[in-house]
Amino acid sequence: MPAVEGNAHTLVRRRREPPAWQYRDLLIRRYVPADHAAVLELHRQGLAQVGLRPGDGVYYEHDLFRIEEVYFDRCGEFVVGERDGVVVAMGGLRRADLIPTGLTRAHGGYAVGLPPRTEIAEMVRLRVHQTVRRRGYGSAIVAALEERAVELGYRLLHCDTTDLQVAAMELYRRAGWRETRREVIGGITNVYFEKALF
Repeated sequence: MPAVEGNAHTLVRRRREPPAWQYRDLLIRRYVPADHAAVLELHRQGLAQVGLRPGDGVYYEHDLFRIEEVYFDRCGEFVVGERDGVVVAMGGLRRADLIPTGLTRAHGGYAVGLPPRTEIAEMVRLRVHQTVRRRGYGSAIVAALEERAVELGYRLLHCDTTDLQVAAMELYRRAGWRETRREVIGGITNVYFEKALF
């Protein structure tokens, strides 16, 4: 089990199904429909802070309107981090062979004709509200999703961010992810990472 430590606090699994973890004062639990408005707002705030917006050629949000279908029904996971009853963090995990990547994703299409590779998942939608950053919450979400990925049978994780999101890149590197490539989409540099789970 991945451990996230900070100030003598560790990520602790509270429940197997539906999954839930505790990290300090943050409860990490599976998304429920009542979380939708908070998740959408957190996503859009995170983009705005680095000058991005949905539909800018890099980012999209159609999956956030179909979380059950895109994540839960397709061997994935979507969690929220709740502090004092308020959603302040989130992250998702989904099968990599079911989603578009790079330019294909940016334009709303799907990669077709590729053989399924069900041992690979993508970590997506990692967001932490600006008022509670630097408390280890992002690292805790990553560790929880890595643990969940192992339980779901994945062997390799992919993720991407932009070079504008320096804190996200630093977080992934600290968690043992390695940069694999960069791609310019709509004038913005996407940075791709991966991590082997076994």
